[in-house]
Amino acid sequence: MWKRIGIILLTLTLLSSVFLAGCGSGKQTKPEEKGQAQQGTSNTTKKLKVALVLTGPINDNGWNSVAYEGLQKAQAELGIAGAYRENVAQSDQEEAFRAYANQGYDVIIGHGFQFNDVAKKVAQDFPKVKFVVTSSDISQAPNVASLEVSNKEAGFIGGVLAGLVTKSNKVAFIGGVNMPPITDAEAGFKAGAKMVNARVETFGTLIGSWDDVAKAKETALAFIQQGADVVLGDANQAGLGVIEAAKSKNVYAIGFSGDQSNVAPDNVPASSKYDFSVAIKYIIKEINDGKFEPKHYVLATKEGATGIIWNEKLKNKISPEAVQKADQVEKDLIEKKIDINKP
Repeated sequence: MWKRIGIILLTLTLLSSVFLAGCGSGKQTKPEEKGQAQQGTSNTTKKLKVALVLTGPINDNGWNSVAYEGLQKAQAELGIAGAYRENVAQSDQEEAFRAYANQGYDVIIGHGFQFNDVAKKVAQDFPKVKFVVTSSDISQAPNVASLEVSNKEAGFIGGVLAGLVTKSNKVAFIGGVNMPPITDAEAGFKAGAKMVNARVETFGTLIGSWDDVAKAKETALAFIQQGADVVLGDANQAGLGVIEAAKSKNVYAIGFSGDQSNVAPDNVPASSKYDFSVAIKYIIKEINDGKFEPKHYVLATKEGATGIIWNEKLKNKISPEAVQKADQVEKDLIEKKIDINKP
């Protein structure tokens, strides 16, 4: 009998040990989740999932590539989980947004004014997802915001650079599709060139395309034929055609978006910074920190989203006075001493 009781007690002891070990194990934290905080919290390990939807390729050396760069920076510096889809046609925008929302993404960014309608529509079906449209001014409570790098200021800085380096006193702006972000940049370009060079004549047109490199080049060549010795392209991938035209005729092109001096090192003395990589990282950080608001966010020189990027190879070929003047304009913009909306 005592032997039977001993066996029963031993069995109970073993079962108790297994039960207690199970209770004490808790949830295992995945290695990739360590140190990552969920929006608005400090002690959770959930990564913010961010999807970026692009109208063009990530290697366009301009509009789409800088947004992709911003997503990469956010991944590296903020620890978010990022994904992207490139070359999304307008007819596929809604499908792309809904696909990411259904996959559990916390933030969906449509990179461009053309995502306005689809963001506002899809957001109504996914109230817990944050939708952000860049280069726009829309908002819709509770979960739609817009993010703008000041198009007019970026164009203004490009005009300042063009007005200072031109020798013929003729400069040209070649834009993409007729929409406020582009027309604002063109207005800024003309105002900036005139502010620093009262004698300058400014040309400008829109080619109606984001990817027709040949048409952009042909248009730029036509302006060069008319005497323009400085051109600027604000047309996403098509803008590369403007730089090609400048290179073929050995005149200057002002880069736009990121540093485009690598496209034509001998013909791009400087670029007007229009850095959506800064803006994309900024809005992701706001959301990651729980500070999101359904509003219109605007970034400019103060936040480092616009400014001048000099090509050091050519900088010493530009007069010191012109360089000094351009740098002073940039400083004055940061300090709000220049009103770019003033006629």
